[in-house]
Amino acid sequence: MTRHKPVPGHEVKQRIYGNNCFGCGPDNESGLHLEFHLNEDHKRFVCNFILPQRFEGPPMHAHGGIIATILDEAMGKVSKLRSIIAVTGTMQVNYIRPVPLAAQLVTEGWEVGVNGREHFRAAEIRNAKGEVLATSTGTFIEVDPTRMFAKFLKERQGDAT
Repeated sequence: MTRHKPVPGHEVKQRIYGNNCFGCGPDNESGLHLEFHLNEDHKRFVCNFILPQRFEGPPMHAHGGIIATILDEAMGKVSKLRSIIAVTGTMQVNYIRPVPLAAQLVTEGWEVGVNGREHFRAAEIRNAKGEVLATSTGTFIEVDPTRMFAKFLKERQGDAT
């Protein structure tokens, strides 16, 4: 079995206010707390997880918005392969089978292609049997984080003193 290495970037705690990302932030009490690892052989970001009952939509199954969030997070992690910041531009979700709560699941995200600032990605969620439950494709737009977050960072730094 392929060994997975921890993905750099979860150490975003360098920020004064922590990492409150709903998908992967350890400081978000209400979040999903997804932890991704890079499968170097396949250049895919992988996360094994179990969804608790608070993410219920249909009885004992995940809410569609949570499924979309997990797929978006898996595709977003792919930015680390190119050391860029990219935001979701568009995303298509295919709900194939209900995603169960309280069951072992895995999500994977990977790169499909790049055209300038546009980065094309795909992701899927599978159950323990390997059956695909949901898939997605997306276009992520590469951004300059200094320009995009400059005002926010100045305000936050001012608040911290």
